[in-house]
Amino acid sequence: MRLLADTQIVYWFYHEPEKLSPRARGHLDGADAVYVSAASVWEIAIKVQLGKLKADPERLVERIESSGMRELPVFSRHVALVAHLPLLHTDPFDRLLIAQAMIEPMHLLTSDKRMSQYSDLVIQV
Repeated sequence: MRLLADTQIVYWFYHEPEKLSPRARGHLDGADAVYVSAASVWEIAIKVQLGKLKADPERLVERIESSGMRELPVFSRHVALVAHLPLLHTDPFDRLLIAQAMIEPMHLLTSDKRMSQYSDLVIQV
C-alpha cells in the first residue's frame, strides 16, 4: 500500500513521535512506500513563521529525504481537483492532500476525523 502522511502525522513523526498512536505507526511501518506532500512542508513552514509550530523546515526536508520517505510534488492536476471537492473541510492544505491521494491514488493517513468523509482512501488514526 502506498501511503500519504498528512501534515500532522509528518510533524509528529519527526518532532513529537510519542504522539503517534500504535495504529498510526503500524500503518507507516507496513506501507510499501510513505509519501510526504510538498504541501505539508509548505504548511509547516507557514506555521513556523506564525509561531504555531517549532520546527526547521529545511532540516525537515533533509530528514524526509534521509528517512526513506518519498516527496510528492504538488501538480496542477492535484490543485484542479480541489475545485470539485465538496466543502466538507475548509483547510486548503487538507483539501489538497485529499486531492493528491485521490489522483495518485494512495491512502491518506490522518488524525483528522473530518477527512474520512471524502473518500475510502482516508485512514483515520
